[in-house]
Amino acid sequence: MYSIWWEQQNNQVRLEAFSDNSGKLQLSLQEIIEWLTAKDEELSEQLPIGGDVGAVQHQREFHQAFMEDVKSRGPFIYSVLESAQAFLAQHPFQEPEETLTDGKEVSPRRRILNVSRSVWKQANVASDLWEKLTARCVDRHRHMERTLERLLQIQAAMEELAGALEQAEGVRDAWEPVGDLFIDSLQDHIDATKLFKEELTQVKEGMKHINDLAHQLAISDVHLSMENARALEHLNSRWKVLQGSIEERLKQLQDAHRDFGPGSQHFLSSSVQIPWERAISPNKVPYYINHQAQTTCWDHPKMTELYQALADLNNIKFSAYRTAMKLRRVQKALRLDLVALSSLVEMFREQELQQADHVMDVVEVIHGLTALYEKLEEERSVLVNIPLCVDMCLNWLLNVYDSARNGKMRVLSFKMGLVTLCNADVQEKYKYLFRQVSAPGGLTDQRHLSLLLHEAIQIPRQLGEVAAFGGSNVEPSVRSCFRMAPGKPAIEVSHFLEWMSLEPQSMVWLPVLHRVAAAESTKHQAKCYVCKQCPIKGFRYRSLKQFNVDICQTCFLTGRTTKGKKLHYPIMEYYTPTTSGEKMRDFAKTLKNKFRSKQYFTKHPQRGYLPVQSVLEADTSETLAEMESQNCSFFTDSLSPDESLDEDQYLLRHSSPALDHDSPCGQHMLLAHLEHQDKEQLQCTLARLENENRVLQSEYRRLKWKHEEAASVPMLTEAGEGGLGSPTAEGQQDEELLAEARVLRQHKTRLETRMQILEDHNKQLESQLRRLRELLLQVSGTPLRETWKGHEQFLQWILFI
Repeated sequence: MYSIWWEQQNNQVRLEAFSDNSGKLQLSLQEIIEWLTAKDEELSEQLPIGGDVGAVQHQREFHQAFMEDVKSRGPFIYSVLESAQAFLAQHPFQEPEETLTDGKEVSPRRRILNVSRSVWKQANVASDLWEKLTARCVDRHRHMERTLERLLQIQAAMEELAGALEQAEGVRDAWEPVGDLFIDSLQDHIDATKLFKEELTQVKEGMKHINDLAHQLAISDVHLSMENARALEHLNSRWKVLQGSIEERLKQLQDAHRDFGPGSQHFLSSSVQIPWERAISPNKVPYYINHQAQTTCWDHPKMTELYQALADLNNIKFSAYRTAMKLRRVQKALRLDLVALSSLVEMFREQELQQADHVMDVVEVIHGLTALYEKLEEERSVLVNIPLCVDMCLNWLLNVYDSARNGKMRVLSFKMGLVTLCNADVQEKYKYLFRQVSAPGGLTDQRHLSLLLHEAIQIPRQLGEVAAFGGSNVEPSVRSCFRMAPGKPAIEVSHFLEWMSLEPQSMVWLPVLHRVAAAESTKHQAKCYVCKQCPIKGFRYRSLKQFNVDICQTCFLTGRTTKGKKLHYPIMEYYTPTTSGEKMRDFAKTLKNKFRSKQYFTKHPQRGYLPVQSVLEADTSETLAEMESQNCSFFTDSLSPDESLDEDQYLLRHSSPALDHDSPCGQHMLLAHLEHQDKEQLQCTLARLENENRVLQSEYRRLKWKHEEAASVPMLTEAGEGGLGSPTAEGQQDEELLAEARVLRQHKTRLETRMQILEDHNKQLESQLRRLRELLLQVSGTPLRETWKGHEQFLQWILFI
């Protein structure tokens, strides 16, 4: 019993000692928990972090003191936690906690376990609170350091940007109003403004950096102070205003430069006078307002007057001459007759107009034309109304190549219009235009040649004359040109020049334009057979059927003749003064034509160009050559005011013939044409020519007999003149014999002349018959489908050349 009591007493002492130690430990742990909880609340009360440097620095100092306080409490907390750990090591509590029923007494061992468990819980809470508090203190310290660093960056950047903005605003405030600037200095001010804008790139980047820093602070729950926020907002506002000022200034300068600068259209407003006003559509195409009539139109008033004046030329019977003379007036009105091709080439190079397929707008066209006319005025030392010339030339180019007024045209169109009307040799024009569509090797294919001819045909099309030149379809012309290089996919410039020398139907108006220009200053010492003008100015038309019959260009081209008189064909055109050799040549031809009948010229019509026709188009439309064959021939026997020439024909022969039968080109064309002739019809022609040869041979023998008969007359006359002893009664008889002898001598001379002509003609005819037989053999067996009148044309070439 004693031992049991003693054991109970010992347990009671150990329990009291355990309770005393655990109670102190639990009090310490509870104290730590309460202190850590209070400190955590105190740390939370330090938020939010201030939005300026001063506030953050003050908060940092306070937090540093707070951290020192927490740090000083650390040893005590660590010691208590270590004591708790030692206590729990001595008194583990692995047994599960039991639920005690009411009235049941707790055993000492159970009480110890419960106390141990309570200590363990308090220790865990205290440890967690300590770790969280220390971590929060460190995070708060780092947050404050980063915030302070960013605020210092923002403050420094704001001070720097404020100075930069103030300096830039000073430059902006010093700008002169755009209206006070000189027009010539506009481009310099544009460049200076662009440079100023580039120099502000650093300011732009600085503003972006400041705004990024402020955004980062906001994300981290740090908001700028009211003062800093207002300062940043003010900087952003000043920057936006400065940017807007720069953009507005640049826009005003560019608009002024466009509207008033050297390359603008403003200077063209002086090309019209009141009540007219020049206006510009949105695509930069000009149009003209008549305030008096309250109307608008695309054409310049002067261009309208020019077109009305061109109507006076509609009485010209021949379309090539009618078109050429209209273009000559346009050429002179645009002053392009003074512009050399070299000047055009230089302008194209300066304006970088090398690619033919590049599309130009109206402003580019104006720049090129302005440079061209300024150079013309400088080189020629002539007074040029540049605004009027530029506006008129622009108007004409738009009418030809942009009638819809889209404000666009190709470089090839621009070059074609100017080169066609410039002052240059026609061969040089051909070469330059060919180069525009040729490949680097100097060759061009059918597609590119089609482009060239299409651009060219637009010029007579704009004048309403395109039908006379084969219409807008250029494919027949392309095929005709490529016959110069049979079987080849591309042609050289020599082939193109050879074809153009034949004056093809689609391009015949261009060489005629050059002859019209050359004839303007020409005077011929001859009198017009119709109007009696002397000297004849311009073109001179000489009849190769009648002697001393010359017609001036006005009478001939309009079809005027004297009453009761008839103009006989063929004729020769001269656009330069005639030489003695040409006079002798015409005399010989006229003498030859005296022996040809009216039916001969009716059957041998001649055209002054190379007809271009296509079999494919023959079923649906008539070409110019077909209409000529069906309607009438240019070489009619006579022309009176009541008779009309086919207006789609013009002269074959002029003072510089383009067609020479003896040349390889002429023979080639003859062979090419004869390949399409009907063999039977050709044989009929040969038979007719041989019959004519027999008639000439018979005439020659008759004249030769008369010549021999008259040859004895001079002998008798000379004998009579030599009789010095003749009686006086025979004096009168001698005088009669002498007179008869003189008449016979004159008759003999005429017979000899005619015999000589017949001999020459007979030789030519035999040569021609031999050549025709050879050609007939060459084309033997070939299908021949050309019209008979087409064949008669080429026979005419043979007989007249």
